[in-house]
Parts: sequence; C-alpha cells; structure tokens
Amino acid sequence: MNKKKLLCANEAIAETAIQSGCKHYYGYPITPQNEISAYMAKRLPEVSGTFIQAESEIAAINMCFGTAATGKRTMTSSSGPGISLKQEGISYMAGCELPIVIVDVMRAGPGLGNITPSQSDYFQATRGGGHGDYRTMVLAPSSVQESADLTEKAFYFADKYRMPVLLLLDGMLGQLREPVVINVNKTEEQFDKSWCLTGCKDREQNIIRSLFLGDGVGLMNDRLQAKYNFITENESCAESYNAEDAELILIAYGTPARMCKSIVNKLRKEGIKIGLVRPITLWPFPTKLLRDTVKDTVEYLVVEWSSGQLIEDVKLSIGLENPVHFIGSHGGRIIELQEIENKISSIIEKNGVKI
Repeated sequence: MNKKKLLCANEAIAETAIQSGCKHYYGYPITPQNEISAYMAKRLPEVSGTFIQAESEIAAINMCFGTAATGKRTMTSSSGPGISLKQEGISYMAGCELPIVIVDVMRAGPGLGNITPSQSDYFQATRGGGHGDYRTMVLAPSSVQESADLTEKAFYFADKYRMPVLLLLDGMLGQLREPVVINVNKTEEQFDKSWCLTGCKDREQNIIRSLFLGDGVGLMNDRLQAKYNFITENESCAESYNAEDAELILIAYGTPARMCKSIVNKLRKEGIKIGLVRPITLWPFPTKLLRDTVKDTVEYLVVEWSSGQLIEDVKLSIGLENPVHFIGSHGGRIIELQEIENKISSIIEKNGVKI
C-alpha cells in the first residue's frame, strides 16, 4: 500500500509524471511552478532520466518535440508568459500528432503581470493558443490528490490520442500542500508506437511533419477534426455536487471550486437549494452535463479568478437566454468567501431563488 506524502501540487505532478514513465523533462524557471523543475532536477537523475534547464521556453518545447518524436513520454511546465512562448511548438506538436503533457500553473497577467494566483489563462488553454485549427485537451484539478491523478490521466490521453494535453491549475493550488497518495497504474494500455522515429534499418522510414503541400494539409486537418470530435463526445468530465435539486448553481474550477463547495455545504444547512458544477475537463467542456441542469427555476453563478473567461463556455452550454451571474477578480487578487456569499445573497434577493 502506498503511503501518503505531504506534497504541494507541483511536486505531486512531478512525482506522478516520473512514475507514469516520463523520464524526460525540459523547462525554464518561472514562478509559481518552479517546484516542478526543482523536483525533476533532483529526481530524474535517480531514475536515469533526462533533466535539462533549457536556455528558453522556446528551446524547452522543441526539446520535448524531439523526445516525443521518438515515442518517449515527455513533459514541460511553465506559467502564462512561458506558455505563450511555447505556443508555436505546441502547434507544431499538434500538427505532427505528438504526445506531450504541458503544465500551466497560472499567474496574473497580461504581460509579466505578477506572481500571484490567477485563472486568466483559460482562453489560451482552451482555445488552442497557437496558430491553426488545433485543440489541446485541458484537465483542471482542484486538489493535490487530483493533481496527481490527472497527471497520470494526462499522459494516458496524450498517448491515446497522440496530442498535447494541458494540466491547468492556479498558482495557489500549485503551492498548496496536502497529503497525497501517488498510485500509478503500472498495467495501463499499451499504445501503438509504430509511427516513432527509432531508426529504420529493418523497416520503411517514418516521417513526422506538419508541412503538407496541395491537398495534404486538408487531409491532416480532416484527421485532426475527426479526433477532436470523438474526444468531445467521449472524454468530457465534471463533478456535480448537490446540483440535482439546486435553484442556484455555482460553476467554478480549481481553487475557487474548493471555496464554492464549502459555501454550498454551509448554505445547504441553512435550507438554501444551492449546488456546484465543477468542470474537470475544460476542453472538452462538459456541455451536456451542464445543459441537463437547465430548468426555469435555475440561476447560475460563475466564480473565477479572472475577468470572466469561463462564462463563454457556460453560456454556450446552457443557452444564451438563460441568466448567468458572475463574480471574479483579476490581477492576482483573491476573492474572499464573504464576497461570494454576498453575491449569492443578492441573487437570491433579486431573483426569488427559494430558501
């Protein structure tokens, strides 16, 4: 039986990646994800792995490209400004259908912003971020344990669908320490690696590229879109917490979702019919689950550490005619629990949500 360890989410992600078979990490320092790089620098030599602090984020993502092309599991991590620099490489990896796990521990922006927690990279993560018609799967944990569990899942999805997969967490969660059990499934599915660049002495050569002239680029995009459509239909995931009979549903992910869950527990004891929907996959977004909550009596409140980026996907899911309220913060300011409760009180008062 694996013992619990006291780790921050950044460390839990790094250890789970190693136990999931990732022995090749390339990165560049930036707060608030530096614990990942520091942990990898210490642990990878112990497992005969490769750690390189690259000269830049651009170099790091291209080192990942080379490793992924050989079929080896690889990972990089950064925060918003660094993820921006990696976007060209991510687009190339999507076009070449190469598996990689990318961790974005969000800080305030735009520009260099500051090092305080934020959720302002939502659009960047869920809309591709780089050039071309490509998508990346985006997984959003809300605890240290889930950060570990979703890291294993991220590597599974990356290999299964041959694509970049992002782990998206705010800086507070990245730094948060909690007991965690690292329990990686050692007997996971074996994936076809016949496409890899491993030398071609006894077989036809493999070619990995995203440059196609003539009809080739259209065929590549047809293949990618078919894959993305399948993922949309089969891989969305969310937690529904006391939402079945709720007349006010909070929608949040990451650390704000933890705050919302505590508020739901408190107000339920007071007889208020309130619930929470927490998206775990931000792409594909859990549209069907959220749409199934729509009733004439239901109000929605999005809670997010940004200027309201999550609202767009919520409205697309429930319909533009349904009211969506919002409370958020930007610039790295943390919303207080009392602010959320005050917003809930005003919605109840103005919209007649039953108590």
